[in-house]
Amino acid sequence: DCPPEAGDFRAQQCSAHNDVKYQGQFYEWLPVSNDPDNPCSLKCQARGAALVVELAPKVLDGTRCYTESLDMCISGVCQIVGCDRQLGSTVKEDNCGVCNGDGSTCRMVRGQYKSQLSANKLDDTVVAIPYGSRQIRLVLKGPDHLYLETKTLQGVKSENSLSSTGSFLMDNSSIDFQKFPEKEILRISGPLTADFTVKIRYAGAADSSVQFIFYQPIIHRWRETDFFPCSASCGGGYQLTSAECFDLRSNRVVADQYCHYYPENIKPKPKLQECNLDPCPASDGYKQIMPYDLYHPLPRWESTPWTACSSSCGGGIQSRSISCVEEDIQGHISPVEEWKCMYTPKMPVVQPCNIFDCPKWLAQEWSPCTVTCGQGLRYRVVLCIDHRGMHTGGCSPKTKPHIKEECIVPTPCYKPKEKLPVEAKLPWYKQAQELEEGAVVSEEPSFIPEAWSTCSVTCGVGSQVRLVKCQVLLSFSQSVADLPIDECEGPKPVSQRACYSGPCSGEATEYTLEETELLYGSLQEFDELYDWEYEGFTECSESCGGGVQEAVVTCLNRQTRETVDETLCVTSRRPPQLLKACSLDPCPPR
Repeated sequence: DCPPEAGDFRAQQCSAHNDVKYQGQFYEWLPVSNDPDNPCSLKCQARGAALVVELAPKVLDGTRCYTESLDMCISGVCQIVGCDRQLGSTVKEDNCGVCNGDGSTCRMVRGQYKSQLSANKLDDTVVAIPYGSRQIRLVLKGPDHLYLETKTLQGVKSENSLSSTGSFLMDNSSIDFQKFPEKEILRISGPLTADFTVKIRYAGAADSSVQFIFYQPIIHRWRETDFFPCSASCGGGYQLTSAECFDLRSNRVVADQYCHYYPENIKPKPKLQECNLDPCPASDGYKQIMPYDLYHPLPRWESTPWTACSSSCGGGIQSRSISCVEEDIQGHISPVEEWKCMYTPKMPVVQPCNIFDCPKWLAQEWSPCTVTCGQGLRYRVVLCIDHRGMHTGGCSPKTKPHIKEECIVPTPCYKPKEKLPVEAKLPWYKQAQELEEGAVVSEEPSFIPEAWSTCSVTCGVGSQVRLVKCQVLLSFSQSVADLPIDECEGPKPVSQRACYSGPCSGEATEYTLEETELLYGSLQEFDELYDWEYEGFTECSESCGGGVQEAVVTCLNRQTRETVDETLCVTSRRPPQLLKACSLDPCPPR
């Protein structure tokens, strides 16, 4: 390789013409590279101008034909040069950047990301691309935007917003970025000189998708160890080799699990050989050594059971003890040095557990306000949902969102009433009644009322009852399950109400104290159904000279808008008498 300070060879040849006039004028010449028709001619462009001139029919020998190739110009002809720097060689780099390699030192990573819009998330991570990766290509389709974050091996961080089309350097990695409406393309040839994280910044309501592909270096490789010490100092023993996981970036040995991460990494099998075959001084001579496993099994790893997980959700750890044991001819098991078991991978002593998300509260949309004017209440269902989207328990009551709140309808309430808030009139009341009667079991716990019983009497005031259950639809079995009442949020529909079947024949419409309490004391449906209302005024008491008109008050059924017996409005305060002046014109003289 040429040293960095050597500069570009083709650029040096162009700059040599700076002190030579061209058409009577001096220019500063810059190289024009990658000419597809004649790559070995010296074409240069005047700085700050569109002037391109062939200053020599051929470049000096050894000049690269193309910027991204090792091929070189010799006597004006482009000659092939392999990655082994040999003229005429056709040897090329594999996808991992290894000359004449077989592609085993890296792995292709291909995937797709789809944006998940969230009210409290402005951006998200698409993919993390590690140091040394090559041939990176990402294509975004949609309204959102890509941006980059990097972190060098020394821990220095930087960011690029990718705001416009162009080529630029980021941590010494050349990046090509193209920006189109509803589409962005990012290319990096590599190898990356830092860890790159590609992120997406949400910009619209529509979803975006990102397809990506790159070649990631296998930075953890198995390395065979030397033979371990012999199992016996004399009289014959055995010794084994093993393999250790080596980090090519830090040049140090790391835990085996890093090498197991790559399926392409095949751990070398251990080698076993006899050793120290000289007879022991106290023995009767030479001792024949047989393969160790003909007498009894090789030493092996043994583990204790896993401990309980440190967390019931959200990710925890559990551990166990691992030891190397040996079994003698009599079947007795005893612990031995760990190196005797290193011919097989040591089992992990720690592992993650319960990595699924903890249950969390999910709030549904708010209901309409309970009034049509003034101040009222609105409700919503709040469920505890697990990582599978199923209704469950275990959410913290302290973090539960509130299920009701005050609401104000900007329409002013014109009719004065004693109680607040002003209750909704007929349209909402009728709609609520229809919704209640037509309640359907859903995948969210909800109150499901059954049909009302018939009125307990055939005339006069009676009562009706019904059963109200808290139920949920189990989506996987499409069956309905009954839940405890406190699992359903919001107001529970009433299970008893008064009913009026009309006056009994031949009887005055009077009620006992108990009937009045049942009908009006605890239930508000009649209070909502029957009320006093003004219906115009009487005729003026005088035709001239000033008179009065009195407001006519009637008891009205709000559903049918019909006038009914005044006894049905007994629970509502009768409106005050309203009088107004009329016929104020003076009477003509008699």
